[in-house]
Amino acid sequence: MNRITHFALALVFAFALPGSGRAQTESYPSKSLRMISPFPPGGSVDLVGRLIAAKLSETLGQQVVVENRSGASGNIGMELAARAAPDGYTLLTNTLPFITNAFLYSKLPYDSLNDFAPIMLVSSSPNMLAVHPSMPVRSVKELLALARAKPGKLNYGSAGPATNPHVAGELFNYLGKTNIVVVHFKGGGPSLIAVMSGEVEIAFSNIAETSEFVRSGRLRALGVSGLKRVAAMPDVPTIAGSGLPGYEFTTWNGLWAPKGTPRAIIVLLNERLKKAMAAPDQMKRFGDRGLDVIASSPEEFATFLQAEHQKWGKVIKERGMKAD
Repeated sequence: MNRITHFALALVFAFALPGSGRAQTESYPSKSLRMISPFPPGGSVDLVGRLIAAKLSETLGQQVVVENRSGASGNIGMELAARAAPDGYTLLTNTLPFITNAFLYSKLPYDSLNDFAPIMLVSSSPNMLAVHPSMPVRSVKELLALARAKPGKLNYGSAGPATNPHVAGELFNYLGKTNIVVVHFKGGGPSLIAVMSGEVEIAFSNIAETSEFVRSGRLRALGVSGLKRVAAMPDVPTIAGSGLPGYEFTTWNGLWAPKGTPRAIIVLLNERLKKAMAAPDQMKRFGDRGLDVIASSPEEFATFLQAEHQKWGKVIKERGMKAD
């Protein structure tokens, strides 16, 4: 009888536990969510995070709060997200440093490909090459000529080692045979402020955060880093087509949860966010900022991340880029 009793209890637990998990998922979300942005306000990660948080709040029926935890090129916020409870109430928004930090930093307190669950590749966009209005250049060709005439004398601002502006700037140096010196700041916002104040002369920042300052005359745009012009700034030529053939740099923004987050929650978040991204007003908000909506599946995003890992690992090793 004891053996029968133990067997019966085992069956009860075997069936009760999955049911309990389903019940938790069905009641999700029952409270507000936090979306960790590992960079300061004013940069592209923060901008995209706030755009999607506002619409995701509507479709989930719970507030999604963006929490800026900046430092070490996103590593502080990344570690915080990796160690959060995998219950669907902590999300992470990030961009290229999610991949590139692993190659520039000798030790990281997380594994980007194994400690996070991909939810969605949200959008992609080119960067914009812009300069302080006092700079005596009005084209990519003129900037190349000036930089070659003054090696090591010009500076460009970066959001930190391994960030989009850093990689885009080093690619420009590599293809253009220039030596424009990188100056690292604590995020894209502080980096752009430094260019607008004249502390550094050049920016390779995301078009979403740079375009409004170009329109207001606080920066002068020389080129976009993609292979075609963007509708948000149609008068700005491509870098490749206006002086530096072969130059192409396109970045992206994604959304993750900590590893171990229930699959049902990952699927629900993807579905709700996809619905939010398809709204005409949201499409316009992204388009006006030069952002192309992608809204991938979790599986597509995982495959994309593997490809980015291989691509940028090779580039960074060949360039010998290091952060520490």
